[in-house]
Amino acid sequence: MPFSRSQSRSKIRPTRLLRQRLLVAAALLGGTLAVASDRSTGIATPGSAAARHPSEERRTTSPATIPPPAADSAPEELVRFALLHHPSVAAARHDWEAAQHSIAPAKSLPDPQLTFQADITSMVMSLMPGVMFDIMNPGKRAAMGREAEAALAVARTQYAGTLVSVAAEARRALIELAYLDAAIALRTASADTAEQSELLAASAYAAGRGMDASLAAQIQAADTAERFRSEAAQLLDRRIAARARLKSALGLSPESADPAWPAVKLTPTALPTTDELWRRVQTSNPDLARMRAMVEMTVAGTELARRGGSPDFSVGLMADVKTAPWMWRPSATMTLPIWRTKIRETIAVADARREAAVARVSVEQLDMAAALARMLAMVAEADRMIDYLDHSALPAIARQRRTVESGYHTGTGTAAMILEAAAMDLAMQAERLAALRERELAVIDLLAMTAGVAPEPLPSP
Repeated sequence: MPFSRSQSRSKIRPTRLLRQRLLVAAALLGGTLAVASDRSTGIATPGSAAARHPSEERRTTSPATIPPPAADSAPEELVRFALLHHPSVAAARHDWEAAQHSIAPAKSLPDPQLTFQADITSMVMSLMPGVMFDIMNPGKRAAMGREAEAALAVARTQYAGTLVSVAAEARRALIELAYLDAAIALRTASADTAEQSELLAASAYAAGRGMDASLAAQIQAADTAERFRSEAAQLLDRRIAARARLKSALGLSPESADPAWPAVKLTPTALPTTDELWRRVQTSNPDLARMRAMVEMTVAGTELARRGGSPDFSVGLMADVKTAPWMWRPSATMTLPIWRTKIRETIAVADARREAAVARVSVEQLDMAAALARMLAMVAEADRMIDYLDHSALPAIARQRRTVESGYHTGTGTAAMILEAAAMDLAMQAERLAALRERELAVIDLLAMTAGVAPEPLPSP
């Protein structure tokens, strides 16, 4: 039977009304879901104050292009420059930010799903769009959030450990450069003294005073001067490598201009008592803190595994828009965690990982105790050597030198004896410098164990 105009209009009106209803329902549903998601998961909107991340504040206030330190800069300024520019610090900070941003997704509900179903024979019998929600167990989502928060604590301790390692490397490079500068000066002074002895022996040989002894002294002095000059050249080569090491420790690329090399003097660093050092290791060591944070993460993982026995749900609603009035079709599903062996073994895996993490903390404490004793022994050995040189060897050489100089003025001594005493004094100073270098390197390792090598306040993650 042919369609009349009124019949066609009656079919068009429901179709237009259907489209309007769908658009309104989608808009309302989308707005409701957005508000519910923000309120239930605590996710801040992009424009809110809670959404601003500490890294955004740092990006606006961080000195991205501060000038390199000057030659008279204090070691703390050099270390701070390294902490602000070294790429490993930036990598650790970005890892921390990634862990920070992973908390909200871990606590959030899964995304809703739009569904579509149709019944078709020779024509479309039914057309059913709909929406479905996966409703995860709230306790499971909370456990996932705690696991993500524990991972954030691990990332934060890794960031703190990176700060300590970068600061320690910068201080080691400074110690090596200060040692080489002082050692080159001592070797140059020793070579000058040996050359003076050589000239004195040559003049005595030319004058014919004790020709055999003067010739042997001249040869020995020439060989000693050459040895000191060779050692000074080797130290100069080492200084080139030490400057490259310092440049790398400051976070400057090889293509960057060389900074003003600091004129740092090597001096002994005071240390607290052994008990205080061990207390600081227990409370401030970044490696121990990371191990403890990993224990917390495995505890959260165990709790999440125990939640595996609880079911999850899905609810949905579909509407047949071909019918008038609409036919609604609600649906609901529930997971059935019936494989108890799988759940039990998953919990056993999580428990084993937690016990392993606890054991690693004990292993790290044992290693720290052994390393602390070893470093303290190195410091004590160097202190004894420095104390001997300062209070016995160097004063004795100074007295001998004054005696020789006095004898030279009275005619009972020679200039060669004065030069010999000066050479002995320089040799003892070089030995003291080497002992001080070993001591300060051990001190840096000790302070790195207690997170005491970086200036305060540290750049916060």
